[in-house]
Amino acid sequence: MTVVRNTRQKQAVLQALRTTRTHPDAAWIHTEVRRELPSISLGTVYRTLEALVQGGVALTIERAGQATRYDFKHGEHHHHAVCQSCGAIFDIEVPRLPVAALPGGFQVADVRVEFHGVCEGCQTK
Repeated sequence: MTVVRNTRQKQAVLQALRTTRTHPDAAWIHTEVRRELPSISLGTVYRTLEALVQGGVALTIERAGQATRYDFKHGEHHHHAVCQSCGAIFDIEVPRLPVAALPGGFQVADVRVEFHGVCEGCQTK
């Protein structure tokens, strides 16, 4: 596991991720953080995001052929709906899934459910 010191860079990346609900990619976070820390590198942002994911503070949303997006774990358990037209990602509050069908002794480390479809905005275009 990567250890990340509590630096100004880490705090700025965490703040940018924490204050948005848009599921940004590293480039967006880099642009936001550069407003406060103009000399921060994109590599530092990537390393910090990886450490936040490894530490359980954030998770990744990955799509083939697209930049990895990041989601700050706001404490509530949620899943995602992904628009197949515009690529928007929406948080969906869903009760925890039943695990009764899992094999005996199976330990769940993570559950991710994604709903794929077309958002209302794209439907009206």
